[in-house]
Amino acid sequence: MHFQKLLFLLLTVAIAHPAALKSQERHTLSGYVRAAETGQQLIGVSVVDLRTRQGALTNAFGFYSLTLTSDSVTIRVSYAGFEPQVRTLRLQSDTPLSFDLQVFTTDVVEIVAENQQSIQEQTTMSTIDVPIEQIRKIPALLGEVDVIKAIQLLPGVQSGSEGATGLYVRGGGPDQNLILLDDVPLYYVSHLGGFFSVFNADAISSVRLIKGGFPARYGGRLSSVLDIRMREGNMQKLQVQGSVGLISSKLSVEGPIIKGKTSFMVSGRRTYLDLLSRPLTAIAIRAGSEGTAKGSTGYYFYDLNFKINHIFNDRNRLYLSTYLGDDRLGLSFKTDETDSLGNYDRSGVKSLTRWGNQLVSLRWNHLWSPRLFSNLALIYTNYRFGVENDITQESKQDQVIERQSSFLGYASGVRDFGLRYDWDFYPNPKHDARFGFHATRHTFNPGILGFSVKDAGTTVIDTALDQRSANTYEFSLYAEDEWKIATGLSANFGLHYDYYLTEKRGYQALQPRASMRYLLNDKVSIKASYASMMQFLHLLSNSSIGLPIDLWVPATGNIPPQRARQTALGIAATPWNNGLEFSLEGYYKHMTGLIEYREGTNFFSSFTNENWQDAVQSGGQGWAYGIEAFIQKKYGKTTGWVGYTLAWNFRQFDQLNGGLKYPYKFDRRHDLSVVVSHRFSDHFTLSGTWVFGTGNALSLATGKYERPIEYFLPNYPALASQFASSNFFFGGSEVDVFDEGRNNFRMEAYHRMDLSFEFTKKKKWGERTWSWGVYNVYARQNPYTYLLEKQYINSNTTGLTRVSLFPFPIPSISYQFKFK
Repeated sequence: MHFQKLLFLLLTVAIAHPAALKSQERHTLSGYVRAAETGQQLIGVSVVDLRTRQGALTNAFGFYSLTLTSDSVTIRVSYAGFEPQVRTLRLQSDTPLSFDLQVFTTDVVEIVAENQQSIQEQTTMSTIDVPIEQIRKIPALLGEVDVIKAIQLLPGVQSGSEGATGLYVRGGGPDQNLILLDDVPLYYVSHLGGFFSVFNADAISSVRLIKGGFPARYGGRLSSVLDIRMREGNMQKLQVQGSVGLISSKLSVEGPIIKGKTSFMVSGRRTYLDLLSRPLTAIAIRAGSEGTAKGSTGYYFYDLNFKINHIFNDRNRLYLSTYLGDDRLGLSFKTDETDSLGNYDRSGVKSLTRWGNQLVSLRWNHLWSPRLFSNLALIYTNYRFGVENDITQESKQDQVIERQSSFLGYASGVRDFGLRYDWDFYPNPKHDARFGFHATRHTFNPGILGFSVKDAGTTVIDTALDQRSANTYEFSLYAEDEWKIATGLSANFGLHYDYYLTEKRGYQALQPRASMRYLLNDKVSIKASYASMMQFLHLLSNSSIGLPIDLWVPATGNIPPQRARQTALGIAATPWNNGLEFSLEGYYKHMTGLIEYREGTNFFSSFTNENWQDAVQSGGQGWAYGIEAFIQKKYGKTTGWVGYTLAWNFRQFDQLNGGLKYPYKFDRRHDLSVVVSHRFSDHFTLSGTWVFGTGNALSLATGKYERPIEYFLPNYPALASQFASSNFFFGGSEVDVFDEGRNNFRMEAYHRMDLSFEFTKKKKWGERTWSWGVYNVYARQNPYTYLLEKQYINSNTTGLTRVSLFPFPIPSISYQFKFK
C-alpha cells in the first residue's frame, strides 16, 4: 500500500511538473573558441559551467564539447591574455555556442590565468606549454628568436653542445623526438650546422613539449613529442609584420581572402650571410695568393611557411599547410699561374652542399554531432641532403697539355606519405575519448656516393657506392580516454598498436599508456604515468651537433626497432596566488634496440661495406633516470621559469667498450636554467637567461695509428688501388686508440648568461620595436671539445687544448615592425 502511494505521488509530480523530469535530461553545448581580432582558433581554452563546476578544454582546432543537465547554465570561457566571457542560457536541447574572445588591453592578465585549468588539475604530466610571446622575449644567438633554443632551457632537455639545436630529452638521442609541424613529422630541424632551427617564430601559434606520460595518439618515437602549430591567418583584416637583423630578415603577411570564411598566412625568412661573405672571401683569396687565385664562398638558408584555411559551414573546415626550407653552402676557387713562355698550371674547385625539408599537410575537420569531432589528414614530408664537388686540373709544359678532372657526389634522405584519421568523442562529462589510425609509407635513402676521375679525357674511375633505398610501411591504431573517475581523481588510459613492415618482415607492438592525477586539495596534486614506446627508425651519427651527414636508416630484419618503457611520479601545484606553477617529477626510462657505429667505423664505412648494416652494432641498451624541478610564470609583467635537472644516463653494448656500461656522451649530472623577462612599461622590456650544466662525457683518445685506404674499401680493390696510387682524394686514415674506455673524460662545467632589451613604440602606421642583445655576456670560454697536444702513442705529452666555440660576447641588434 505504501509503495502504491509513493508511485502515485511520483506520477503526479511528473505530470504536474514536467520540468522536474526534464531537468534530469542531458544536452550538449559545443562550438569553437576564437580570437575576435583575428578569427584564429584558440587551443586549450577553459569552458566551465559555474553552477556545476563541470568543464572542458578546446582541442587542437579550438573545438569544445560540454554535456550538462537541462537547466539554467552559466558558462565562463577564459584564456590567458584574453578577456573572459560569461554567458547564461537555459539548456533545453543540444546547442551550438561559439565564443570570440577579445585581447586584454590592461594588466589584469594575471586574473585570467587563475581562471584557466591549472597545472595540478591537468591529468597529463611531463608536459609543458610555452607561450609563443614568451619565446620571442628570450635572448638568442645573433638575435635569431628560436623555438628549439627555448625548449632546450626546460628541465629534462639538453642541447648537446654549444649553440646546437639538437634535443636530448631524458637521456634520449635527437632521433627519438617526434617533432610535428601541423601534424607532420620533420626529420631534420637545423640550419647552419645546428646553430638555428627551421622554425620561424613569426609563423608559430603554439608550442607543446611532452617528455613522458605520452597520450596514446602519439607514437613512433621514444623520448619526446614537440607539437608545434602554425598560425592560421587573420580572418578579419590584413596584417603585415617583419624584422631586420644582423644575419637575416623576416616578413609575414596574413589576412582574409573571404572575410570570416577564408584566410591565409605566408611567412618567409632568409639570411644574407652569402651577400656579406662572397665579396669578403673573394678579396681574402686574391690577397692571399697575390692575384693568382680567384674564388669565393657563401652560405644562406631560407624558410617559407604558408597556410590557408576555409570554413565551408559550421561542420566543415579545410586547412592546407606547407613548409619549404633549404640550406645552401657554395664554394668556387680557381688558380692560374702562367709564365712568359705560355706554360701554365690551372686548377678549379666548385662545391655545392644543400639540405632541407619539404612539408605539406591537407586536413579536413568535420563535426559529425555535438559530441563527435574528426580530423582527416593527408601528409607529405621530405628531407634531402646532397653534395656535389667538381675538381679540375690542367697544365701545359713544353706544348704538352695534361688535364685531369674528378667528381664526388653524395645524396641521401627520407620521404614519407601518410594518412591519419583522428576522432574526438565526448559521451558525457566524465569521459573525453580519442581514437584513430595512422598509415605511413617511409622511403629511406641511406645514400649514394658517386666517384668519377678522368685523366686526359679518359675515364679512370667511374663508380657509385649505392646503399639500396628501402620502402617501409607503418600502420597504427590507438584509443584513449580521459576519465574523471571521482572527485579529485582522474586518469588517461590508452593503447597504441603499431605494425611495421620492412624487407618482408613485420614487427608489431601493443603499447599501453596511463596517466593518473589525484587532487590533494585545490592547489596540489600528485601524478603518475607509464608509457611503452616503439621506434622503427634510427639515426647513425658520429657528431654531437646533428650534421646533415647523419644517416636516417630503418629498422630491418637484422636491425630491430628501438623500444622504451618510462615511468614517472610527481607533484604539481600552484601554491601561491601570483600565477606561479610548480612541478617536481622523478622518472626512470629503460631503452633497448639502440645502435651505434662499430669500433673503427664511421660515416664512410657505411658505404664501403656491402650494406650499411655491416658497419652498425645493434642490440644496445640505455638507462636514464633523474629528478626535475620546474617553476614557471607564463603571464604578467614578469614571466619566465627556473628549471633544474639531476640526471644519470648510461649505454651498454655487448660488442662495444668490452661489454661494460658507460656514460652516454650527454650524461649531464646537473642542469640549471633561469629565464626571466620583465616588462617595465608598454615600451621597455628586459630579458635574461642563465644556464649551468655539468660537462659532457668525452671519449679522449690515448693515441692514433694510420690505416690504409684499402681497409675502408675491402669490397672494391680496384677502386682502392686507384685512390692509393693517385692519392687524389685519400691517403690513409688515422684511427683513434682508446685504452680507457668510451667517454672516459668529463668536460669542464658549462655556464653562460645572455641579456636582451626591447624598446617598443606605437606609430601612426602600427608598431616598431628595437631589440638589442648580448650572447655570453661575461665571456665564458666554455669547452666545445678538447684536443691532445701530442696525439701519438710514443709521445709522453698528455696536455689538453680546450677549444671554445664562442669565447667572447656576441652582440646583436634587430628592428621589428608591425603594420596596422
